[in-house]
Parts: sequence; structure tokens; C-alpha cells
Amino acid sequence: MAHIIDGAAIAAAIRSEIKAEVERFKAERGVAPGLATVLIGDNPASAAYVRSKRKTCEELGLMSFGYELPATTTQQEAVALVRELGARPDVHGILVQLPLPAHINDQAVLAAVPLDKDVDGFHPSNIGRLGLKGRAPSFAPCTPKGCIELLDRSGIPIAGKRAVVLGRSAIVGLPVSLMLLARDATVTVCHSKTVDLPAVTREADILIAAIGKARFVTAEMVKPGCVVIDVGINRIADPTRKSGSRLVGDVDYEGVSEVAGAITPVPGGVGPMTIAMLMQNTLIAAQRLVGGVSSQ
Repeated sequence: MAHIIDGAAIAAAIRSEIKAEVERFKAERGVAPGLATVLIGDNPASAAYVRSKRKTCEELGLMSFGYELPATTTQQEAVALVRELGARPDVHGILVQLPLPAHINDQAVLAAVPLDKDVDGFHPSNIGRLGLKGRAPSFAPCTPKGCIELLDRSGIPIAGKRAVVLGRSAIVGLPVSLMLLARDATVTVCHSKTVDLPAVTREADILIAAIGKARFVTAEMVKPGCVVIDVGINRIADPTRKSGSRLVGDVDYEGVSEVAGAITPVPGGVGPMTIAMLMQNTLIAAQRLVGGVSSQ
């Protein structure tokens, strides 16, 4: 039976560390790290994510500045707001909640975020720096960073291991593959066109699933002893629940946990780490900016 990598417990420990550092920072500098969130439109999931992030700021002692704009907001208005926030000294981190309405080019908005306030790690230059040797990004994207942190804090070595990433999205698959490569793993990225996918995944010492398909990874696709990091969050019908549904990952947890050496559950695995990494990035941004150290 696989060891369960408890992301909720690891994230709670990180949050405690951040809270102590924020208190020390405020005592020494007289200011609190500040995170500005920009939400455009009425996507319920996005609104819930932003509320969770703002609540966590409050719990850890960070300042939170929320901006909720209607779906009719123009791209020019969105860019102008982001630039205004970028110029504010009390804002150390800026998060533009994705996805944006279809008429807004998300890359144009993300590119307006200053690199040293890009705590979500989605500025095109920060994503690009992940792939450049000797040019570390100002910040890494939070979910991929959370995946790596789970491995590190669980004592799982990365260097020299075969890592297989399922999914090539700009949010998770691509950046986490580059981060694993930077840590000296041998990395394979799989996608919908990969031939004989199970044969590839069975070579993995570390398997990261981020494709958005419920229970896609089965036990037959996993090498015994493999470390499985499940990034997926999928809602499926469950008549036994009062809500009529429940959350599952991209991995068939029950089957794969019989084969894997270690596995993250859903919920309670990668999810809590994403917000913890956002808070950590915001604290780091404030330390750099208030301390006069620019990451650009």
C-alpha cells in the first residue's frame, strides 16, 4: 500500500512558517506583505478560488486587495488596472485569476504584471526563464512549485529519476516538467498524441498527472514503487453524497495506491499546496521589494 503524501498537513506546516515570517517582517519593516487579486467576470469557480486566497491572506497576516470587475471589462481596462497595481508600493504581489473572458487576451494582461510582483509565476518572461539554464524566474507558478515542494518535504529524491508528466498545459504540465528538468530528472512529457501511453508511464519513478480526466491513470499504467502526484480536480456524480457529487483526481486512487510507493490524495494533496505557495511567493516578493532587492 502506498505512503499517502498528506498535502494538507505539509501545507499547514508551510503556512505556519509563513505566518511567523510575516509577523517578523511586519515588526522589522512596519508594513505587511500585500497581495492584489484581480477577478474579471462571474465564473463561480474563479470567485471561490479568489475568496479562498483572500481568506488565507487574512489568516496569515498579509494585506489583501480585491478587485472584482464585470465580464464586460475591456482588455485595455484590465491592463490599466494591473499597471496601476504594479506601481503601488503597498502591493507586493499581483494575481490575475484565470480564465479571463474570451474577448480578453490573457497574455497581454499577464505581461503587464511587473516581474517582481508576478507571484503567480505566469508572466511570459518568468515562464520562459524556467527553460533557460542560469536564468531562474522571479517566481515559479504555484501549483508546479507545490508539486516539487511535496516531493522535497517528503524526502523523495528527484535528481537522476525518470519523471513522466501527463499534460502540457502552460499552467502545470509545461512548467513542472521544466522544474523537474532543472532538478536533474530525466523528463518525458506526455499528451493526447503520445503513442502507447501506458508503456511510457510505466517507466516513471515520478509520475505527475495533470490532464483533467477523472481517474485516467490506472494501476496498470504505474510501475511498482512509483511516486504519483495527482494534480487533477474532477467532479463526478456520487448519489451517496448529499451534494450528489464528489471530487476525484486524474488518478484512480484506490487501484494505483495498491501499486505506487507514494501517492497524493484528492482532495488534500496538491490543492492546499497551491495557495501555500502563493502566500510564500507574496512574502518573498515583499522581502525583495521592501528590502530594495529586485529580482529583475
